[in-house]
Amino acid sequence: MLRKPKIERFNENVLSKYQIYNSILMTLPFDEITNTGVLLPLFSEICEKGYEENKNPSEIVEAFFTKFYDNPEEKDQNDLLFRFIQYIERQVVLFDAIEDAAFPVINNMDGRGTLRSIKEEAEGKNKTAALCEFLERFKVRPVLTAHPTQFYPGPVLGIITDLAKAIRDNDLSNIEKLLAQLGKTPFFKKEKPTPYDEAVSLIWFLENVFYHSVSKIYNYIQNNIFEDVELNNQIVNLGFWPGGDRDGNPFVTSEITLKVAERLRLTILKNYYRDLRKLKRRVTFKVVDKLVGDLEQKIYESIYESPQKPVISAHGMLSELHKIKDILVKEHQSLFVEDVDDLINKVKIFGFYFASLDVRQDSRVHHTVISDIIRESRQLELDIFPDDYEKLSEDEQIAILGKVSGKLNPELFKEEITRSTLESIYAIKEIQKSNGELGSNRYIISNNGSALNVMETFAMIRLCDWKNPSLDVIPLFETVDDLQVADKVMEQLYTDKVYGAHLKKRGNKQTIMLGFSDGTKDGGYLMANWSIYKAKEVLTEVSRKHGIKVVFFDGRGGPPARGGGKTHQFYASLGPTIENEEVQLTVQGQTISSNFGTLDSCQYNLEQLVSSGVVNEVFADEDNILHDIDKSTMQELADISYDAYVKFKQHPKFMPYLEEMSTLKFYAKTNIGSRPSKRGKSDKLNFSDLRAIPFVGSWSQLKQNVPGFYGVGTAIEALEKRGEFERVQSLYKNSAFFRTLLENSMMSLTKSFFKLTAYMKDDPVYGDFWTIIYEEYERSKAMILKVTGDKTLMQNTRSGKASIEIREKIVLPLLTIQQFALRKIQELRREGKTDPKQLEIYEKMVTRSLFGNINASRNSA
Repeated sequence: MLRKPKIERFNENVLSKYQIYNSILMTLPFDEITNTGVLLPLFSEICEKGYEENKNPSEIVEAFFTKFYDNPEEKDQNDLLFRFIQYIERQVVLFDAIEDAAFPVINNMDGRGTLRSIKEEAEGKNKTAALCEFLERFKVRPVLTAHPTQFYPGPVLGIITDLAKAIRDNDLSNIEKLLAQLGKTPFFKKEKPTPYDEAVSLIWFLENVFYHSVSKIYNYIQNNIFEDVELNNQIVNLGFWPGGDRDGNPFVTSEITLKVAERLRLTILKNYYRDLRKLKRRVTFKVVDKLVGDLEQKIYESIYESPQKPVISAHGMLSELHKIKDILVKEHQSLFVEDVDDLINKVKIFGFYFASLDVRQDSRVHHTVISDIIRESRQLELDIFPDDYEKLSEDEQIAILGKVSGKLNPELFKEEITRSTLESIYAIKEIQKSNGELGSNRYIISNNGSALNVMETFAMIRLCDWKNPSLDVIPLFETVDDLQVADKVMEQLYTDKVYGAHLKKRGNKQTIMLGFSDGTKDGGYLMANWSIYKAKEVLTEVSRKHGIKVVFFDGRGGPPARGGGKTHQFYASLGPTIENEEVQLTVQGQTISSNFGTLDSCQYNLEQLVSSGVVNEVFADEDNILHDIDKSTMQELADISYDAYVKFKQHPKFMPYLEEMSTLKFYAKTNIGSRPSKRGKSDKLNFSDLRAIPFVGSWSQLKQNVPGFYGVGTAIEALEKRGEFERVQSLYKNSAFFRTLLENSMMSLTKSFFKLTAYMKDDPVYGDFWTIIYEEYERSKAMILKVTGDKTLMQNTRSGKASIEIREKIVLPLLTIQQFALRKIQELRREGKTDPKQLEIYEKMVTRSLFGNINASRNSA
């Protein structure tokens, strides 16, 4: 039987079901008011017609109340708008649950990019041996981060999971109950979560999703690709940032770090304990039953009776499981041996740590700490640094930093930042004792721009009673300027005698992190992506020259503007000039729940990442090499787009526009993350202090998505005007990397809707600035379509486009309410009418509207 096209499967399993279940949702009264569900569709219709007639949000809201209400009081009007917000939030949840339920139907779980597909392709091309050799060394590392873009509180995530199951089972009675439960469950958090709260909410995904999906992938590779040969590579290992990411988050302390590490360890032990309980029900044979019972008891004691000092190690558990397996094979015809193998594989993957807890801090903080250590150590006459250290050249300082070591007591220092930074290093050592080295063995330096930044961190670590640290120091290059000197920084480190000796002890392997989010914020879409591509090429070259295996760790956000979009296509397109033995990337916020929130989506998306590495090496395409002429074109496009973006960023209205006309300052009021919304303590908002998430998210809320396309149209048009358009077409034809960039940019353009803010073109202050953005949107759209030869955006991914269109239709009334409230705030302030209560109501309306919009986009920040 022929499989239906993806768009047909989407329409049948998502769109049709949404229409049915949404009609049930609209009949449910969530409070005493019964007509909200009846009025919302009418308001949606007026919004759609209003924008077609070029009305502004205020006129649309006014038209609705004029038509369906008789001169309502302002309070009644606002109350209804708040109830609309609540309903729309729940419509988004319903749509999420339906898409989650339909995931294995919409996506071919055995199709292109899955493990079964690469296995069969390897067999067909006689490359099974090459595939096995590659999988012995290749790894995928998703790193779950605490960045604040997860707008669903824990109870709502639970409802989505249960609702998806009920929809899959067509359990109408349960669906109705869950929708009623959803209506009465609050979305808004009254208090900010602590870093520990964030960790607990993400550990839910580890425990309930990744634990099962990752082991299923490993089992498939072991049983179907390696068969009788034992696989000795994790394939997928997990990273974790909540509780360890100190960059700009004063609430992350060493106590929190230790507490999160313990929670990770106890959670994985509880998962093992549950599996051992199941195994005990099956393995009821003589001798072996006692071994299983004893192991179960040891894990129980390690969780509940001796959590600080486990009575068994991961190595010990593996040894016991292998004994059990040997007896089952030799004496019991291998009965239930596959269950034992499954648990063995899980322990090999997750150890007693579950996910590796990374620690991160800003280079500027490290410099402050080192300066304080130098000052205090002199006063204490510790003789660590020479008296003239500050006057020495950078090379001389690096030489001294490489020699220092000792055992500093954090309590000796008056400055809190020095104490807490040193304590975080001692915390890593504690975690390695309890969870194993993989429990925490990476220290990331954000805003890294020099070898000195790395050596200051390295010296700090060695001064914490750790002369030969079992810890990787990872520089994070973020800005365009930092990316351009990254190879020189690393060459200096590779040739440094002390750091080189450290690398040798770490297996001559260096992880380097590259920041897509801040790179795009700093240099625009094309320049950020191209700068990272070039940096990876030269870093690969310099690392290979010095015999170092470089691993790239990509700091990605959800949307294309922050390195998201079609990530598996991106990795598959890199080619042989970029080291790609591991795929490491951050996953955050609603991207975790949308891409890895269910067993099916998690397995599918992880398999896609594994296959991207296989495609890039085992099935390498000789055409996937960027030749000099195409590199020249790409560089020219990046340079032109960079100039356009920098000019745009330097426009005097740039920051005022974001502050006054967008939702930027409302992100801090959502209580979705423990971290402040900007770096620095200044009341004035500086671009350099602005975090990438609220920056990109604010453009997304405006439905302008500037970071995902600005400068692309200008760059392509510039070459067209010079009569060199065929160069761009040639680049598009020859480069999978460039094709992926344009496809992801098309997603940003598709999610833009300028009619929402068209009223701004007549604004006396910001009209010209809005027009600049709109013209670049139209230019980028036209140029990309001309390059691709497509008639419409995303025409080759119709189901993805259909999903976006439905989501945008659901939140159109929400966006209208948000803009209506923003305009009210602007009017009150411009007229000098600052009635605090009135202002508070409209500010709350804007803040509440953020939730549904972010969740509907699924990758908007």
